[in-house]
Amino acid sequence: MSSSDDGGYVHDPAAFEEDGESDEGDNWLVNPAHPETADREFDWQGWVVVGMIVVAFIIAPAAILLWPPSVGYRFALLTLPLFPAFFLAITAVWATTRP
Repeated sequence: MSSSDDGGYVHDPAAFEEDGESDEGDNWLVNPAHPETADREFDWQGWVVVGMIVVAFIIAPAAILLWPPSVGYRFALLTLPLFPAFFLAITAVWATTRP
């Protein structure tokens, strides 16, 4: 099997200079992009996260306080905070991941 058939990384010593630096692909180390040049706008994804924060920190605790005692506090104290917290975490990961 030749090195071009494996489809993976093949180390090429000729691609490196004598000091061990690669002459291709290290430009981002020498001249990094400034963080302000990245496309990071607060758009509709940010508002979805804000909505989930409101649900997790205001609506879920209010639902726990207003939960009728006859239904059971185990559901109110475990499940009502768990689901909004889970969806807040999933939404935050979704909103901060860039394509």
